[in-house]
Amino acid sequence: MTQHTDADLKRIFTALAIYLTALFAANTLGLKIMPFLFGLHLSVAVFSFPIVFLMTDVIGEVYGKHIAKLFVLAGFISTALFIGFSVLSLALPWSADGLWAKPGYNLIFGISVRVAIASLVAFLIAEYQDVLTFFFVRKRLGTKFFWVRSLIASLWSQLLDSTIFMVIAFAGIYEKHTLVSIILTWWLYKVAMSILFTPFSYMGIRLLRGRNKQITSIVAA
Repeated sequence: MTQHTDADLKRIFTALAIYLTALFAANTLGLKIMPFLFGLHLSVAVFSFPIVFLMTDVIGEVYGKHIAKLFVLAGFISTALFIGFSVLSLALPWSADGLWAKPGYNLIFGISVRVAIASLVAFLIAEYQDVLTFFFVRKRLGTKFFWVRSLIASLWSQLLDSTIFMVIAFAGIYEKHTLVSIILTWWLYKVAMSILFTPFSYMGIRLLRGRNKQITSIVAA
């Protein structure tokens, strides 16, 4: 078992904090949509959600597949707990003095069971696939060309995430052609943002490695 120094642990927990913050930002702030090209709409989550997938690639590149999988598990548990606390808070009675906030509160946090399940299933499957694909490609390309390995993993995992979430959440609500259009649009948006965030991935790798460029766990698989 790889032994991590105190400096390593600080970097890992800092990366985990960024990972979970981006995940919660995407799941909560993502309700807001803004106008985009050709009359289309774009969720503000497009700026935070790609960080979730890129972070598992970055942490995996430096500390190995096992740590990357732990990030995914932490994200799943955190999301499930957040949904559980949301359901509990919505079920509890309101005080008369707080009723002014009830409509907005219930609207924002009143996530349907179907959408909640869609979010959890899509996240778990897509994130694990991202990790597995990243290391599958790494075995064949070696440790060079991180951006290529990350892009390939992102193309596949983001497509899975968009497809699984939209199908579970909105199948039977939207027409098939509309659903396919939404899936492809969201997939392309998220992949584009992942590409734009690539320089930050390299910055993250450099910061995580610190002065020690020969971290033994980098070859962990």
